[in-house]
This record gives sequence, structure tokens and C-alpha cells, in this order.
Amino acid sequence: MKLPRTITHDVRLSGARGLLDEFLEQLSPLAARVECLLVQLPPSLELDARVARRFLGLLRERYEGGIALEPRHASWFTPAADALLEAHEVARVAADPPRAANGMEPGGWKGLAYFRLHGSPRVYYSSYDDPFIEGIARRLRALEGRRVPCWCIFDNTTLGAGTANALALMERLEAKGGARS
Repeated sequence: MKLPRTITHDVRLSGARGLLDEFLEQLSPLAARVECLLVQLPPSLELDARVARRFLGLLRERYEGGIALEPRHASWFTPAADALLEAHEVARVAADPPRAANGMEPGGWKGLAYFRLHGSPRVYYSSYDDPFIEGIARRLRALEGRRVPCWCIFDNTTLGAGTANALALMERLEAKGGARS
């Protein structure tokens, strides 16, 4: 489940208590099935440690499951940002295309890995080739071996590539006796 834009884009995490409570209340009928929340930030949202600390603390007080944050501003890809996320048990999304030098690597809390693949070179349109899919499969198998819960979301859905890519990844994982999606 992805947090609403009203929280991430409109109020930019600041003063979001009421909106967050409303969102989580709406999720309550699904509570047992919601294993991970995605917090996708707008590209213009720079890290403000005070705002981030307050928001992540608020979210963590209200939600015990996995939380993955997908920042899209370079200021979030620093050791200090990773330490802030780690302190709140929030994983940083590994995204393609990456928004910073280490953007394709999971960061923050190491207890969860979340890959969000938007398509490359054309975001939302491009399909991934076999070597890329095999590389993701290897990474997921390695994380599974360390018993890290993993999520891999294909967001290259405009022309349907996401479905084919997800099926190809599942085939590779199942062929090696690895994770099941």
C-alpha cells in the first residue's frame, strides 16, 4: 500500500498526523494483510531531518509492519539519511532508474528490501531485458538467504511490460528454488 499524495506531496510529511490517522483507519479492515507501506516522496522534497524524524516517528508509532521510503531527491542518499531511516526501521527503496549514485541499492534499515522498477530507459514504458531480470533474481535470492523480507514491484506498466517482467522474475526465482512472489 502506498501512502496518499496528500501526505507525501501536498503537506510534504509536515503536520500529517490527521491525514495519516485517516489513511491508517481506512486500511484497518485490511490490517492483517498489509505487510508493507510505501512512502514515495516527490522529486523536489529535500531531506529535512527534523520533519522526517517527526513524521517517521509518528508513522512508526501507528504502524508496526514494514515501511519502505522511496526518496527521489539526492539529499536522501547519504549516510546521515540512512542512519535516520535505520533508527525508525524504515528501508530505503532501491529504484530504477536510480535518483542518486547508490539509488539502485537498498538503504536505511536492513531488515527489509524493497525494489521498485519503473522501466529504463523510458520510465513506465520500457521493458527490462533478461540480464537485468537475472541480476534482480540473484539479488533477491541473496537477500532471501539472509532471511530479509523482500518486495519487488514493477511499475513499468504503461504498455504492459511490468506483467511480463514480473512473470519472468518469478520463473527465475522458482527455477532456482528461491523466493516465491
